[in-house]
Amino acid sequence: MVEANNARGPVALITGITGQDGSYLAELLLQKGYKVYGLVRRHAVPHFPNIKHLLDRVVLLDADLADFSSLLSAVKACEPDEIYHLAAQSYVGVSFTQPTYTGDITGIGVTRLLESVRCAWPSARIYNASSSELFGGCLAEPLNEEAAPEPLSPYAVAKLYGHRMAQVYRRAYGMFVASGILFNHESPRRGPEFVTRKISLGVAKIAAGMEEKIHLGNLDAMRDWGYAPEYVEAMWRMLQAEEPEDYVIATGTKHSVREFLELAFRYVGIQDYSEFVEIDERLLRPSDVPSLRGDASKAKARLGWKPTVQFEELVRCMVDADLQLISEPKQMVARMQSR
Repeated sequence: MVEANNARGPVALITGITGQDGSYLAELLLQKGYKVYGLVRRHAVPHFPNIKHLLDRVVLLDADLADFSSLLSAVKACEPDEIYHLAAQSYVGVSFTQPTYTGDITGIGVTRLLESVRCAWPSARIYNASSSELFGGCLAEPLNEEAAPEPLSPYAVAKLYGHRMAQVYRRAYGMFVASGILFNHESPRRGPEFVTRKISLGVAKIAAGMEEKIHLGNLDAMRDWGYAPEYVEAMWRMLQAEEPEDYVIATGTKHSVREFLELAFRYVGIQDYSEFVEIDERLLRPSDVPSLRGDASKAKARLGWKPTVQFEELVRCMVDADLQLISEPKQMVARMQSR
């Protein structure tokens, strides 16, 4: 267990705090008594919907993964016990159109952060967000920590660079750096650019009569989908271990995009989704990963972590959340009209 560096309790720094994982992680750490800092890029008009309910409980620091000096200043400012590095250019599809940017932010950005910690506060324990995309071309499943990486996208290559660099800093400098090789994990806070949220939001809008079609790419891709709040707990557990190691975090089961689609539509009473879905070739990736299924045996044995939310429950909770989301404006209008 990490010892706090001051009387107020442990201090954590989260990069990517405004994203799905960052927001759930911030909630978890606050519940555990941490003082939480988050790195954000400066925006002319700040808009942080995932953490708007936490803004009075966390401290946001301006920094950019492309700028070493800003990372160094942020680490010096908060002197963290734990650092959770989640920020990245995280869209696989975008990495094909912006490969150099993805390499700089998602790959070299890890080095900038690690070096800033080594220079300013090397005692901090660091979690590095790796990715199951490392194994994109691997055919043998389930995949564990010993599987040989075979990245199939610029995003995956960048993640592999960061993963290897985390291992270098652990071995060369004796720093506590653990990487979580997380398989796909979803929630109602998932960005609408990701296929699961595109489906849940699209299904909700179709059920409400607001839209007629969902445009998707490859429906046959299979993924190991878990529930994001459970996966951020695994991140925390990695930094409470005696030694830093790398861990696969996954459910051990896989389902196709088509299955996600069918379940979501059936949940709102539509048995045949075919007339509501259109395949858009522009959404097909130049090199797609056909299947990913993980083996989290190591995390279960050494961290005591295991997933509990099943695939069907995950789909239902995402659709429910989006049905609620699109109903809120209507409820507001109704309240205004009733006055």
